[in-house]
Amino acid sequence: MNDSMDRITEMIIQTYKEKGVLNHLEGPNLPSRKSIREIIRNYESIIFPGFESEENLDSELISYTIGAKIQQLAKDLTLEIRKSLKFGCRMKHKTEHCTVCAESAEQITLAILNKIPELREKILLDVEAALAGDPAARSSEEVILSYPGLEAIVVHRFAHELYLKEVPLIPRMMNEYIHRHTGIDIHPGATIGERFFMDHGTGIVIGETTIIGNNVSVYQGVTIGALKVVKEEAEVKRHPTIDDNVTIYSGATILGGETVIGENTTIGGNVWITSSVPANSRIYLKPPEYIIKNGLA
Repeated sequence: MNDSMDRITEMIIQTYKEKGVLNHLEGPNLPSRKSIREIIRNYESIIFPGFESEENLDSELISYTIGAKIQQLAKDLTLEIRKSLKFGCRMKHKTEHCTVCAESAEQITLAILNKIPELREKILLDVEAALAGDPAARSSEEVILSYPGLEAIVVHRFAHELYLKEVPLIPRMMNEYIHRHTGIDIHPGATIGERFFMDHGTGIVIGETTIIGNNVSVYQGVTIGALKVVKEEAEVKRHPTIDDNVTIYSGATILGGETVIGENTTIGGNVWITSSVPANSRIYLKPPEYIIKNGLA
C-alpha cells in the first residue's frame, strides 16, 4: 500500500511540473479565496454597521469602530491586490520581479476606500428601490438582512470599482463568491445605475459589457447576455443596454451588444429579445389558448 501511495504522489507531482497551476509554491502568489471572503464581510459591515455580526455600536466610539474596520480592510485589500497585480505582470511580461506592484496596490486601495461613501449612498438607494418595489417588504432592515438581490448589488458595486482599476482576478472572485451564495451572476464589468432592484434574484445573469440605467427592476431567471460566445470578441460590447425606468419580468432573455431597451419599457416574462426596443414599449407573449376538456380524455 505504501509503495502505491508513493507512486501516486510522484505521478501527481509530475503533473505539477508539467502542467503548473499550483499556488503557494515558495510563497503565496495568488489572492486567497478566504481573504477575499473576509474582505467582502468587512466591507459589508462598513456599509451596514451592526448588520453583519453581533457587535455593540456606541455613538461615542463609532469613529474608532469604523476606523478599525477601514484599517483592516486597507491592509487586507492591499495585500490581495498586490498579489493580483503581480499575477498580471507575470501574464503580460513573463517576469517574477515587478518593481511597481506594491506601490500600485496601495494607490488602488486608497482610491477604492475613497469610493466607499459614494458606494454607500448608491446602495442605500438600492435599498429604497427594493422597499418601494416589493409589496412584501416591510422595512429597510428586512431588505438589508434578507434580500439576496441587495447583497449581490452591494458586492457588485465594490467589485466593479476594482474592475475599473484593472485589478486582475479579485473582481471575478468576488462575483463568483456572491454567485454561489445568492444564485445571481453579475459580471464585475457590468455598469449599473442607481436604484437597481432584483426581486427574488435566483438565476439572474448580467454580462460583462451590459449597461443598465437608473430605476431598473429585474426579476428571477432573467438573462442579459451576448448573442454568441466568441473569444475574439472579448474586447467589444457584447451585451445589451437597458435604459432608465425599465422592468424586466422573470425568465426574459435579452441578448446582443447592439440591443437597446428604451426607457419606460416593460419586458414581460419569458420573452426572447435580440434587437432594440423603442422607449415606452410593452413587450409580452400572446396569452396561451386554454383547452378545457372537463375531465374527458
